[in-house]
Amino acid sequence: MDFKDDIVAISTPTGMGAIALIRITGDNALIKVEPFFKSRSGTSVSDIKSHSVIYGDFTYDDEIIDEVVLSYFGKGKSFTGQETVEISCHGSTYIQKTIIEKLLTNNIRLAKAGEFTMRAFLNGKFDLTQAEAVSDLIYSDSSSMHKIALNQMRGGFQNDLKVLREELLHFTSMIELELDFSEEDVEFANKNDLLDLIDRVSTKVAELKDSFKYGNAIKNGIPVAIAGKPNSGKSSLLNLLLNEEKAIVSNIAGTTRDAIEDTIIIDGIKYRFVDTAGLRKTDDEIESKGIEITKSKISKASVLIYLFDINDITKDEIINDLSEFNRDDLTILLVRNKIDLKNKSDIKMEPLLKSCKDFEINEILEISAIQKDYLKPLKAKLLSVNKASENNGTIVTNLRHYNSLNEAESSLIDIKKGIENGITGDLLSIDLRKAIDSIGEITGQITNDEMLGNIFSNFCIGK
Repeated sequence: MDFKDDIVAISTPTGMGAIALIRITGDNALIKVEPFFKSRSGTSVSDIKSHSVIYGDFTYDDEIIDEVVLSYFGKGKSFTGQETVEISCHGSTYIQKTIIEKLLTNNIRLAKAGEFTMRAFLNGKFDLTQAEAVSDLIYSDSSSMHKIALNQMRGGFQNDLKVLREELLHFTSMIELELDFSEEDVEFANKNDLLDLIDRVSTKVAELKDSFKYGNAIKNGIPVAIAGKPNSGKSSLLNLLLNEEKAIVSNIAGTTRDAIEDTIIIDGIKYRFVDTAGLRKTDDEIESKGIEITKSKISKASVLIYLFDINDITKDEIINDLSEFNRDDLTILLVRNKIDLKNKSDIKMEPLLKSCKDFEINEILEISAIQKDYLKPLKAKLLSVNKASENNGTIVTNLRHYNSLNEAESSLIDIKKGIENGITGDLLSIDLRKAIDSIGEITGQITNDEMLGNIFSNFCIGK
């Protein structure tokens, strides 16, 4: 790939605003921009120092297009590592379009999606995980995702993997050196030390893999299904959580026929709530399909809020529903609704709670889905569930990273089996190289044009 030519893009959102930023980068960015800029102070653009700004006019054929501020970042000192010029102009779409058009006349081309960040990666400004974190940071919509992306952009992932990869490389070189001296029967790589290393790398890879579920939920929103019998108050609860009339509420059973979804941020964490069709036996074909969708949504949720009206359910119905949906990776919150109404049921909370011990339910929350004050303990419980999953170290949010970790783990298992079975050094070296390459693909030490193209094509143009 040759990325030495000069490119331009608008780096602020499309549309009209007070100010727009146009970015030019390449080996000759300053020279290419110079003919279009006239300083108000008479300062020559060619004399500008890195990290300096000049106020002046962007012109073409002696016609002033706009008053602008020109910022300059020298080679090796910019985001991309190449000469970079940033033009701050007024946010008129006409002005932005005209400036871009005039720059294109001087052998500057339009940047492709993510090309600025790709150049930064190729010029060694940061590794691939940090480059991907730039995109995550731009699109982060919660403080939790912002924190994860910022940590990764500062090299959190790289720091975790770099040392372990270097140690694997060292052992591989020692094993391959043994092959060169096979006739002398010399041992350069201690197999017990290698086993210890494989155990350490495997532990770290497993930790990173385990963090993906949490990280992916944080990135896309933690899926929370609200389920229960018809008229248990599911739609009312969703509306109360969202603070808007998102779902239709009525006293007619089966009003909600389809899953209704929306997201909210609670204490910096994004939750994706799904209000589902009421659970009951029905001959209504459309309602039956809605119940099928309900079960599908619950199967994909991380948290289930099982809502019940104590006056319209039996203990056996609750236990049967929980038994159907229970699984190891699902947290169930048992919530009694309509506590503002008189209790006419024979169900007692304490015996019910004891019956739910197999579902790891340690309390029954009691709310009224029409009163906001009752949301505080429910939100607190949701946060506590999330905190229990939190990893204080590096958190994997990217499916590409997760897949590479899977491949590395598979190779590490093969290496351990190979050592235990006494396989030859040449075969052991092959498995070691596979593990090293899988880890290297995460940080970008092992890349190919197709992989880079796929990654950076998802970036916005201008970044």
